[in-house]
Amino acid sequence: ESLREIQKQVNDLWQNLLYPVTGENQTDRMIYTTCEMKPSSKIDAGKPQVTGQILFRQCYSYGRLEAIFYLDGFPLDNNQSSRAIHIHELGDLSNGCDSTGGHYNPFRVNHPRHPGDFGNFLPKEGKIRKYKTNLSATLFGPYSIMGRSVVIHEQEDDMGKGNNKASLENGNAGKRLACCVIGISNKNLWEEKLPEVMDKKKR
Repeated sequence: ESLREIQKQVNDLWQNLLYPVTGENQTDRMIYTTCEMKPSSKIDAGKPQVTGQILFRQCYSYGRLEAIFYLDGFPLDNNQSSRAIHIHELGDLSNGCDSTGGHYNPFRVNHPRHPGDFGNFLPKEGKIRKYKTNLSATLFGPYSIMGRSVVIHEQEDDMGKGNNKASLENGNAGKRLACCVIGISNKNLWEEKLPEVMDKKKR
């Protein structure tokens, strides 16, 4: 219990130092972020031009991270493979998605146990519309993903079962198609996109 209290105090310090914005409603302490996806400037012509948003929200300080994946620009062919999506270490897009570094891996563990290993997403009719809950990444404290990047890969994630070094680092997910940097937003985007994503889930 005392360890939990210390962790809360450390989180409070980080929260106040780094992220003084705690959302419009101070009582629910919900933080919202957006990541505005753009195609990498380094991808070959003819590859999918992926755009859209990945939205996160989390209740301070022990709430679990939720995400909306709202992406367009994939081939319309429904026989294509799934695409891997991961959080990468750096929010640096100066050299396209190639400058985002490797997977964000603060605990130095093998893939797919990194906090931002979101797995595979199968586009339908050129789109990804997904809502995920109970994610292990966090917007708070020393391990915050705020200011880091999200990368969409060309191929499927082998989930660490590829029997080689790259599999344990990045799931052999291939080239980086598109990326974005995670930044604080208001709740409007979340409230706008969630009904559509939930409606698709029901269907």
